[in-house]
Amino acid sequence: MKTFGLIVIIILTFGFISFKSKLQSTNKPISVNSKIESKKNIHTNNLVLNSNQKILNLELPKPKENEQIIKHFAYTLSYNELYEQANWVAYELTNEETISHFERTNKFIIDDKVKTGSATNDDYKKSGFDRGHLAPAGDMSWSEQAMKESFYYSNMSPQNPSFNRGIWKKTEELTREWAVENKSLYIVIGPILKKDLPTIGPNKVSIPNYYYKAILDYSEPQIKAIAFLIPNKASKESLQNYTVSIDSLEHLTGYDFYYQLPDSLENILEKSSENSKWNWKETIIKKENNDAEEQLKVSVQCLGTTKKGNRCLNKTLNSSGYCRDHLNQKP
Repeated sequence: MKTFGLIVIIILTFGFISFKSKLQSTNKPISVNSKIESKKNIHTNNLVLNSNQKILNLELPKPKENEQIIKHFAYTLSYNELYEQANWVAYELTNEETISHFERTNKFIIDDKVKTGSATNDDYKKSGFDRGHLAPAGDMSWSEQAMKESFYYSNMSPQNPSFNRGIWKKTEELTREWAVENKSLYIVIGPILKKDLPTIGPNKVSIPNYYYKAILDYSEPQIKAIAFLIPNKASKESLQNYTVSIDSLEHLTGYDFYYQLPDSLENILEKSSENSKWNWKETIIKKENNDAEEQLKVSVQCLGTTKKGNRCLNKTLNSSGYCRDHLNQKP
């Protein structure tokens, strides 16, 4: 009997030790580094998840009270009757839309959707200023309707000819190149409007001193944003000298750009302008060999070969015929 009692005690003792060991294992504390790494992975996954989700009208700034918003087929604008032009024009530009299917019409027309009436040809006639596009005709050549809309006077602003045909044109060409490389861009363009600007024409169309462009790439592998603020005059400076933060544009214009983004991401993207995240090689090539680059007006399929031996499907404006990923294959 004593022997049996001793065996029972031994079994109970080992059982308790085993249970205690399992309990300690279950409650084993997580290291600080492990917590940080876990949190970091969750945050990263959220950003990736958000970038994969289509946000409707992401390009549109946050609307203001009593603002005259006009929706066209290819773009949306906010019209300012006081200055007789748009506060901003916004649209998405995809890589497919950089492929030109329709020529410029050069037929400037009144925008009937502007309730208060837009500017007219009489405003610009003999003014010495170009009817400068906000949404470029070059970004609208993918559709006959889009091309027509790009020539609405509501999409025009008085631009110094040397500005319009010079550095402003370069921003348009570079933006299309970026659209090819980054698949899709969300773009906002406009003048800096303020009181006491000089005017032209019977409708007193204001002549802005500056124009801006905000660009968002909301796609993998690298979500990024950039903005330009350029004076309305001739310039031979590099475009990189005119980059600014989107926060600074919001301060100047009073508009909240890309407000539909998650706050944490919006704050990161808009607080600074990181030129290094964008490809500037095209502008360097153009400066060195301007004639050759000017010959290429529409996107073409890359001549490069993928690792699997197939023809690259990317589109490019590079005169070499090779996209950014395959420039090293250029003969």
